[in-house]
Amino acid sequence: MRHDVIVIGGSYAGMAAALQLLRARRKVLVIDAGKRRNRFAEESHGFLGQDGVDPAEIAGKAREQLLVYPTLTWVEGNAERAEGEKDAFVVTTADGRRHDGRRLLFATGVSDTLPAIEGLGERWGKSVFHCPYCHGYELDQGRIGCIATGPMSLHQAQLLPEWGEVTLFLNGAFLPDEPQRADLAARGVTIEEIPVMRLEGKADVRLTDGRLLQFAGLFTASKVAPASPIAEHLGCSIEATLFGTQIQTDATKESTIPGAFACGDAARIPHSVTLAVGDGAWAGAQLHRSLVF
Repeated sequence: MRHDVIVIGGSYAGMAAALQLLRARRKVLVIDAGKRRNRFAEESHGFLGQDGVDPAEIAGKAREQLLVYPTLTWVEGNAERAEGEKDAFVVTTADGRRHDGRRLLFATGVSDTLPAIEGLGERWGKSVFHCPYCHGYELDQGRIGCIATGPMSLHQAQLLPEWGEVTLFLNGAFLPDEPQRADLAARGVTIEEIPVMRLEGKADVRLTDGRLLQFAGLFTASKVAPASPIAEHLGCSIEATLFGTQIQTDATKESTIPGAFACGDAARIPHSVTLAVGDGAWAGAQLHRSLVF
């Protein structure tokens, strides 16, 4: 079957785009590897109408609603290669099957490279977070630790006092200058220069000098990159951002390869479920327009 659009990635952005296309009665193939970025979190916050709901429940309900549309084909698996050109793309999945489509949409999401700190990975999405709008309120104005990963962590530390008393762990990632230190002090942020050894308990920080500092939650800025290299291998340009790298797109969400679009975390900053859904809906509408005009 020749599809109008092949969507690579069936999480929030990909499904939001697919919905617009299905409602225009277009033939859509979604290829999904089943690895949502927020799969480690038990609750999703800040998404209107779904605040506090399990992210898996949100995604599952969305998929059920899409499957009602008869022009949808859903394939579970990894898309390993994309080739071809506008109106004649071919996507090959891990099982060797080839799928034809007039347009492509990369909604692969991103992978997070976390600070190399013992105990951080298993707490990611549970008591260590990246977005205070998504998780700050639930800390109930308790003590918050911010683990620096680079100069951009200054912005995170400046913002976090809205949600609690903040300690910024420089951890050798950067050194704030005097005006920056003064600004942090004015916001009530404590600067800790002793390196972090590991995380313990729920959100406790063990320093290399032996001290153990306890917090309601921790924040850090991961480095992100598209979760799959498939867009780059097709030839789509990848651009650097303050948070890592993403697929370069124009205002219509089309990449530098004609007919290949990208949306969601893989193609925009900043990141959240709400923003991913909005970006996906816009990409779906623009994909439909590209098929019409």
